[in-house]
Amino acid sequence: MFNNRDRWRVYKKVSVMFFLAVVALTVVQRGSINMVVPFELQRQARMDNSVGVEPAAVMEEKTFLGLKGFWKTNKQQPHPKVLPSIHEATFTANSSPRTWDITSSNCSANLNLSSQDWFKGLEDNFKQFLLYRHCRFFPMLFNHPDRCSGEIYLLMVIKSVATQHDRREVIRKTWGKERVVDGKRIKTLFLLGTSSSKEEKANHQKLVEFENYIYGDILQWDFLDSFFNLTLKETHFLKWFHIYCPSVRYVFKGDDDVFVSVDNIIEYLENTNPNKDMFVGDVMFKAKPIRKKENKYYIPPALYNKTLYPPYAGGGGFLMDGSLVKRLYWVAETLELYPIDDVFLGMCLEILHITPIKHEAFKTFGLVKNKTSKLNREPCFFKSMIVVHKLLPSELMRMWNLVNSDLVCTHKVEIR
Repeated sequence: MFNNRDRWRVYKKVSVMFFLAVVALTVVQRGSINMVVPFELQRQARMDNSVGVEPAAVMEEKTFLGLKGFWKTNKQQPHPKVLPSIHEATFTANSSPRTWDITSSNCSANLNLSSQDWFKGLEDNFKQFLLYRHCRFFPMLFNHPDRCSGEIYLLMVIKSVATQHDRREVIRKTWGKERVVDGKRIKTLFLLGTSSSKEEKANHQKLVEFENYIYGDILQWDFLDSFFNLTLKETHFLKWFHIYCPSVRYVFKGDDDVFVSVDNIIEYLENTNPNKDMFVGDVMFKAKPIRKKENKYYIPPALYNKTLYPPYAGGGGFLMDGSLVKRLYWVAETLELYPIDDVFLGMCLEILHITPIKHEAFKTFGLVKNKTSKLNREPCFFKSMIVVHKLLPSELMRMWNLVNSDLVCTHKVEIR
């Protein structure tokens, strides 16, 4: 039997042991937490420094780091948060603005137009365009300044929309695959607005967010993707390039349904040694504004009353000097937006007194006018082209494999 003194000694020993156990457990937990913090910082550093890593490698790393957690919904953030990269922070130190400075899209309609007679006679889509034409720039949802860091020989810039992820995927696997050719770095970017589907907009955006998380090659702005807003996509890229791309030699800009031969682009550039005013593509000379209302490219005289358009290149694909892109930005700032993006760029070139160059290797309307002709699917013709428009993803993949196989053609046109 324990007396009172013995009981007191046992009680003290148990209390001391319990206290030591609590202290030890606390130390272990704090040590675990502190170990997590540097691991998270190292993981972020690896992700930030993954410039030039092949998409498959990036995807493998992100899968290892817990990709499933990506799909958890965060109700407090309807739009993905854009974190500034190391390169973006560096630009901020310069005296001139070196970051995307648009943070709000609060832009109201110009109701002064509503009372004017010429405006009342327009179709609804043109009324909508004119009411908001003064809304020049919108916030960025996804920004990747690091995609333009360092010396870049050729920047491939592709206009796309949220729902066409299959086209982007095929481009990444074929002509848009980033690589280095004879020391020349080639990078790829996709330009997107937001989905125009009210019902599925949130779902489409989540898919774009996931795609961007894997590849990190999407620039997206907070305006609706529509035909008339293609000009917005043009002006937004011009501004983005002006801010973030100090050392890009050449820019190819095209659609997401074209076949492109990067090797032929490089051959053309090396053979011609173009000057700083180079703008080459499938150029239209003396094109007339279309006045038939049922046509997709219809323009009412109230919006453009001249007989002819200035020379412009078909938007399926064209090539330009990097320094010219920056001059186009400054000129675009002085012009009112125009519903047809190709023509808008032609207007900018006209102000700069630059005539775009027409080249037969740019086929933005197919190889031959007859769309049913078998010649439009002849791989030997594709082998000699720079751009061919337009192909479905399955057709592009098939043609790419054929052109890059042991294809024997009797004649290959030299690209000049």
